[in-house]
Amino acid sequence: MSAAPIGVFDSGVGGISVLREIRRLLPGENLVYYADSGHCPYGGKTREQIQARAVAITEYLMARGAKLIVVACNTATIAAVEQLRATYPMPFVGMEPAVKPAAAQTRSGVVGVLATGAALAGDKFHKLVADHARGVRVITQPCPGLVEQVEAGLLDTPETRALVERYTAPLLQQGADVMVLGCTHYPFLRPLIQDVVGKDVSLIDTGAAVARQAQRLLEREGLVNDAGTAGSIEWQGSGDAVQLEKLRRLLMPDGS
Repeated sequence: MSAAPIGVFDSGVGGISVLREIRRLLPGENLVYYADSGHCPYGGKTREQIQARAVAITEYLMARGAKLIVVACNTATIAAVEQLRATYPMPFVGMEPAVKPAAAQTRSGVVGVLATGAALAGDKFHKLVADHARGVRVITQPCPGLVEQVEAGLLDTPETRALVERYTAPLLQQGADVMVLGCTHYPFLRPLIQDVVGKDVSLIDTGAAVARQAQRLLEREGLVNDAGTAGSIEWQGSGDAVQLEKLRRLLMPDGS
């Protein structure tokens, strides 16, 4: 089982930001990435619709022999990860916005969270804030359209910049000095967001933390692949295969 792959899935290509961190930390692991681009974005879908997609993709990854599955999507984590854990035998790693480290890092006492509307509306997010951001003001900002820009490969265009300026302006005006990138698509916009908000604002995402959690679970289960060679990456998805390959080359240009 140690040579079995880690399954990673997202509503589209955003989870590649998490896959990169897993690859960096666990270079010997074989990976299967599933981009559900044919059903992207998840932000406007019902909980039941997202759960149905999460179940279908999980069963696909299980058929590929996955030993662990990373739900590399904040929206899917909120809607479906508990159901997946209750239904299937393998360990799951989910996403959550980096509110805890952001609250520890802020100097102004104001943290901004950029995310999809669905991720911000869930009870899971409100509990996260209540548990880890006491004494800190957390301002949330839904960002419709940003996922679609990343899915189109438009990482630094006037339209994308205009969206980033619109969504970050209220956070800056209210004194946020730390911003949480609460969607796995958004790290691909980090250079643009940083340019817009300025160098004095810190940007945080949870890709590296998710990779560390995957490592801990594999070690606990005795499933680390220690073959001593670089692992493979298999790319799958529900959308256009040519577009997925194009975006893979853009977002993971090291050729993995």
